Amino acid sequence: MGPFDDATCTQLTQRIREWGRELGFSAVGISDTDLSHAEAGFTQWIQAGYHGEMDYMVKHGSKRTRPAELVPGAQRVISVRMPYLPAATVRGQSHDWRASEHAKLAEPDRAVVSMYARGRDYHKVVRQRLQKLAERIEAQIGPFGYRVFADSAPVLEVEFGRKAGIGWRGKHTLLLQRDAGSFFFLGELYVDIPLLTDAQTAPSSAPQQDGAHCGHCTRCMNACPTGAIVAPYRVDARKCIAYLTIELHGSIPLALRPLIGNRIYGCDDCQLVCPWNKFAQMATCDDFDVRNGLDDAHLVDLFAWSADEFNRRFAGSAIRRIGHERWLRNIAVALGNALRSLLPSALRDELTAALRRRMDDSSALVREHIAWALEAA
Repeated sequence: MGPFDDATCTQLTQRIREWGRELGFSAVGISDTDLSHAEAGFTQWIQAGYHGEMDYMVKHGSKRTRPAELVPGAQRVISVRMPYLPAATVRGQSHDWRASEHAKLAEPDRAVVSMYARGRDYHKVVRQRLQKLAERIEAQIGPFGYRVFADSAPVLEVEFGRKAGIGWRGKHTLLLQRDAGSFFFLGELYVDIPLLTDAQTAPSSAPQQDGAHCGHCTRCMNACPTGAIVAPYRVDARKCIAYLTIELHGSIPLALRPLIGNRIYGCDDCQLVCPWNKFAQMATCDDFDVRNGLDDAHLVDLFAWSADEFNRRFAGSAIRRIGHERWLRNIAVALGNALRSLLPSALRDELTAALRRRMDDSSALVREHIAWALEAA
């Protein structure tokens, strides 16, 4: 790789943006690697224990806030956004699609899966496309040092997205953008090329402050079922339903089970109420189309899946990562919550029978949550 003057860097930066768009990214931004301003806040979050059992947050030490320790020689970070809102979720709706999502939460026997997980595993999709972006750069300039990330390593994704000018951090801690809401994935390409950053080339795309366009709005905080957003820009993961249903390996705390409702994998509540998500963009590729009918599923049907069926159906899905045991644990909690609501007697009998069929499950974790659920039968 030869030397780079400003003209070469400017031209390459423009090409990178064009290639990124061609690869399905809705936004591409470039920043430097300095995260010193974010280190204190991240350290305080860890010291408060808000990371729960996510030991990997601590394991990598300062690599998360000091990118050069993760990828020696890295000079710039190319940040990308990729919309994932399934097209079928929006098309054919006679009213706001968010109202339909809220309606599912009000039907106790329905199974609610976070929208990002209804299609193909985003890790693979984003990584593959970032790899193609790196290969296009290499074809243009020759071999260079780089590394691709998609929620797959100690990277402060939202902070880099903010620095790259592709959004601001909302009070729920997710990245937001005026014309895209928050229903998008983030990815990063660490490079050892001295590209010009967005702050240098496009002042209007300079880093936006946390909550830049949130004003006094606290809808996301108020909507959180478990009160996990303990302060603006601060989430206690130990209370977050996404953490409880995905990251937590053991027993879900008793006090939090009733608050989970019928959410069996993740939670979109803070995003659904955000005013900016009326501008959420539909996915640009079919990888994020709904699979296995997860936009219209019922608890009893999913609870009947064997381990083999779970693994077969979720091949290529992010959901497979939690395994069949935690899948059943989550659904047992949702069934218990359904039995604690007002239900027609026939539906109550159906849910109770489904739980009793698994009372002798080989997993003590599953049996524990089934016993709790049946206390309401």
